[in-house]
Amino acid sequence: MDLIPRHRPKVSEDAVSTDEEALFERPIIVERPVRAKLPFVFSSPHSGRIYPASFVTASNLDPVTLRRSEDSFVEEIFGGVVALGAPLIHARFPRAYLDANREPYELDPSMFADPLPPHVNTRSLRVAGGLGTIARVVADSTEIYREPMAYAEAERRIRLLYMPFHEMLRSLLEETHRAFGWAILIDCHSMPSVGGPTDDDRGADRPDIVLGDRYGTACAAEITEEAELILKRLGYNTVRNNPYAGGFNTEHYGRPNRGLHALQIEINRALYMNEARLERGPGLKRLRTDMSAFAAELAKLDLTGLPGNARGAAF
Repeated sequence: MDLIPRHRPKVSEDAVSTDEEALFERPIIVERPVRAKLPFVFSSPHSGRIYPASFVTASNLDPVTLRRSEDSFVEEIFGGVVALGAPLIHARFPRAYLDANREPYELDPSMFADPLPPHVNTRSLRVAGGLGTIARVVADSTEIYREPMAYAEAERRIRLLYMPFHEMLRSLLEETHRAFGWAILIDCHSMPSVGGPTDDDRGADRPDIVLGDRYGTACAAEITEEAELILKRLGYNTVRNNPYAGGFNTEHYGRPNRGLHALQIEINRALYMNEARLERGPGLKRLRTDMSAFAAELAKLDLTGLPGNARGAAF
């Protein structure tokens, strides 16, 4: 049975339409190495492409437009790090449905049919832009929903999707910190090749890679500097913190004084995919090889002398 109305284009073969319960039963994938050899945890919160059929039906948008917010295929680009000895966690749910790189309760009250509870953050810049925990718009600022939703629906997504993602991410970071004395979260993303209409770099061509460390607050400078040098040696035009300095996960988990470092990496989609058709390109294979080389080289950095790097409690 075709779960998507016939008047709408179907999601491409790389995305899947399913019922919500199937997604809630398995919201994340964790790929673990046979043995932990690197002090890294790799995370891809935005590459999920399992779309509940009820969500697609309730949306103003066709499935292809809904996918514009995806970090398509990013979990494949970084998949080689598992064989090197680092875990990789990635969401199965799509960013347009639930964004795991936000506070748990960043919600726009205009989206809901009933009042929001007091603990909800309704005033963040991300909410103002329509990109809260439950997004109001996709990446090009097109409204997602036809009708206001009940707050109970947002609460259900947060409880059954967001919370399991962050519980597992925190657990992986704690395990890594106990094993090595420090842990480095590499938060993996992709970006459109040209700045969008609501971006500060509107219409501008973007570099190959942007590293975000929240302007030095989420990651030791030695790590960010070495990461940039490695990527440049690999041939990538790499800049820091512009136009992306790191989202909630980078800011929340980056605690260098406790031996927890977080570094966001944004990869230009033109390097590895057809952005219009949302299809893999020939550059994906090279990127996968290079990101594994990047992880192996960065792991050689000696961090034993940094403040906060010692076995013990990370959180």
